[in-house]
Amino acid sequence: MAAMARAAAMGGAVAIRANSPADIAAIRAAVTLPIIGLYKADLPGFEVRITPTLDHAREIAEAGADLIALDATFRPHPGGLTAAELIARVREATGRPVLADISTLEEGLAAAQAGAEVVATTLSGYTDYSPDQTEPDFELIRQLAPALSTPLIAEGRITTPEQAAQALALGAHAVVVGSAITRPQEITERFVARLTNHQPRS
Repeated sequence: MAAMARAAAMGGAVAIRANSPADIAAIRAAVTLPIIGLYKADLPGFEVRITPTLDHAREIAEAGADLIALDATFRPHPGGLTAAELIARVREATGRPVLADISTLEEGLAAAQAGAEVVATTLSGYTDYSPDQTEPDFELIRQLAPALSTPLIAEGRITTPEQAAQALALGAHAVVVGSAITRPQEITERFVARLTNHQPRS
């Protein structure tokens, strides 16, 4: 992941989003770019898995994350906390700004009101009450960007430069591109799928 981060930095990335204390620490030693840190953890009885607890947030802050990304959906959080309560506790305990991963307009507005410094559309399509689609949720970006006083980051199923540009045109402050540049298997599969369906000219 450190090598991937160096490559992204050389390509012009302005920040890195990374998962787990180990990867964050390695990336911190490799690049000077800001790091959006998260800690994916599957906890029994809970659907939230992006930095689900304060302890997870503390670990990635100590590893070198500059921003703490966490699940700010309305789904139940460990310890009986609401997303708003977790945002407040993470900000206070780590001294780091919070990036709130949300799935709906209402969640985005609530996260900003709770004190999140940045809101991201990361979880649209990953909650059972948000749109299930293969494309980025451009409608959410269109609605949420002008309603926020905090920066909105577009994330989720952005696979082409054209989609990224469209997100910015709709008001996103920045764009996170994940699998489209970090997973060679998925990159290869996209090419294969397109070429397999290609109909040669007669």
